[in-house]
Amino acid sequence: MSATVLIVEDDVQIARALLVNLRARGYRTLHAATGVQCLQLAADEHPDVVLLDLGLPDLEGGEVIDGIRGWSTMPIIVVSARHDSHSKVDALDRGADDFVTKPFAMDELLARLRAALRRALPDPRHAVVETSDGRLRIDLASHSVSVNGEAVRLTKLEWRVLEVLASNPHRLIGGSELLTTVWGPEYGAEANYLRVYMSQLRTKLEPEPSNPRYFLTELGMGYRFTP
Repeated sequence: MSATVLIVEDDVQIARALLVNLRARGYRTLHAATGVQCLQLAADEHPDVVLLDLGLPDLEGGEVIDGIRGWSTMPIIVVSARHDSHSKVDALDRGADDFVTKPFAMDELLARLRAALRRALPDPRHAVVETSDGRLRIDLASHSVSVNGEAVRLTKLEWRVLEVLASNPHRLIGGSELLTTVWGPEYGAEANYLRVYMSQLRTKLEPEPSNPRYFLTELGMGYRFTP
């Protein structure tokens, strides 16, 4: 089965050249001209690799990388006219796997594409996590959550805590690991932060916050999300 490549490019000529060359080599292709279209296609189609331009008309490329990395490890190759080291470092730090500058040689890009596909690991996670009772729905791609079909507003930090837990259903996440992932390495011992934010999440998302069903505390160990 041929690999699926999602091309995220608003320049019509470059997009057409990539589509023609990739299809000629047997790849299945998808095309998005905006960041929003990219995130939707990535969630719906689960491509094997993303070729991402940073200069999109609606979202910054870094925001698109963040949106995908919230739920998937699919390879992302940035293809951009930006040559400065800051853009490259920022894209790679956010989770891009490679960075190719424009103009590029098609043979080199194809080689990098093949290398990314070889390195890719199967990703067991999905963009949408839903509890078995259908009450709570978490969309990791669009950074949205709803209870009984009604959207729930979360703060940025509430979302980050939820994102880590929902991306690892049924896995016990140590308190220190959760703190380090969300707040940074210098906050690994601030257990009171987690108590506050877990309480806020339960208030907003649990049917009975005082008797949690989804967000469980394992005393002295950490937290577990049980959808």
